[in-house]
Amino acid sequence: SAYRLCTMRKLPSVLARTLTSGTSGSSVLPDMSEVRSRLRDIVGASTNWRDHVQAMQERKALHTLLAKRQEDLPPRRMKDSYLEVILPLGSQPEIREKYLNVHNSVRFGRILEDLDSLGVLICYTHTKQEMQPRSPLSIVTALVDKINLCKKIIYPDCDIKFTGNVSWVGRTSMEVKMHMLQLHDGDYSPVLDATFVMVARDPENKRPAFVNPLVPETPEEEEIFKQGELNKLKRIDFSTASLLKMAPTAEERNIVHDIFLNTLDTRQEGEGTVSFRSRKLPPNAVWMEDAKLKGLQICHPQERNIFNRIFGGFLMRKAFELGWATACSYGVSRPFIVSVDDIMFQRPVEVGSLLLLSGQVCYTEKNYIQVRVHSEVYDADTREHQTTNIFHFTFISENEVPRVVPKTYGESMLYLDGKRHFAAIMKEI
Repeated sequence: SAYRLCTMRKLPSVLARTLTSGTSGSSVLPDMSEVRSRLRDIVGASTNWRDHVQAMQERKALHTLLAKRQEDLPPRRMKDSYLEVILPLGSQPEIREKYLNVHNSVRFGRILEDLDSLGVLICYTHTKQEMQPRSPLSIVTALVDKINLCKKIIYPDCDIKFTGNVSWVGRTSMEVKMHMLQLHDGDYSPVLDATFVMVARDPENKRPAFVNPLVPETPEEEEIFKQGELNKLKRIDFSTASLLKMAPTAEERNIVHDIFLNTLDTRQEGEGTVSFRSRKLPPNAVWMEDAKLKGLQICHPQERNIFNRIFGGFLMRKAFELGWATACSYGVSRPFIVSVDDIMFQRPVEVGSLLLLSGQVCYTEKNYIQVRVHSEVYDADTREHQTTNIFHFTFISENEVPRVVPKTYGESMLYLDGKRHFAAIMKEI
């Protein structure tokens, strides 16, 4: 099955045991609402939209607390940032409604929101300075590196536990590894692994700011830290080889040419003439231009984060839901999410923006559907569109799906990009 065993299976034995030692003092775990209220306290964010300008003004004074060099900050251990958080779907039925979908399982978009909030809190825990109730850092999500699932269904009536810690640190960025487990028959079993990259900025969220270095203590932690370094290099390689910067490989050019030849319409008038313009769809296939959906979101104050920009988790939820709908209408059966990868937060989204989302099926193989969701903001004053995010989702459908076929060169590049993302995910699974 495509659902690999989450690495958390290996983790409890060694790392989680040592990491938990820092938190075992309290038997009652915080829940997600506590995570969000802790974040507001750390930043000094207002809960009232009217007061947000004043709250942000007050943050300016925190500039003096920033470190001039990374070396001035005390090193941290992985266990220092380790957190466990409960989502009590089983024990508190009143919160269940918010997480429920029509198939009576958990809305994955809500889980994305929770992972985003938790990732930020883990980073604030890593960078916490004693004697300072407020943090001078603005910590924001830069990238969702990957989220891999090993369960198709997340049950709406069983407690969920999130665990996570900082796993790698650069000078101004931090990688966070999180795991989600669900309670069955008295035991927590793995559901997903997630890797996020967060960046630290100054109190006004304008310039990069230094974060505490991370010191691995055991061979297992050394391994995890080394993996974080490799992840960073892999991301650089992937973006260097981007089809927006470099031509496709020889093998990829052949794939595109084969698709082109297979879609030429040879039933032309006149002998032996084939028009390059006339195309026909192969059997059991769909043109790429017919495999897309669009959505629009007005960004209200309710969806703001602690810095009064639109919350990254909300953007992920909206993109995921459009991606799911795109896969659902394409495969004509219920799709299940297998993997989320390479979500780049290119620019913040301001409250009041018009957010335009477009979902595109860009690659298919057997039961798998690779969906790319592009999000951009439209500024009504300047009439300009600016890309904020590109999202990549891999779904598996209950039945085999038709092949998606590109027609233009631009679509062929999207097809190859989708194929690359799909291949990278399959390698991991």
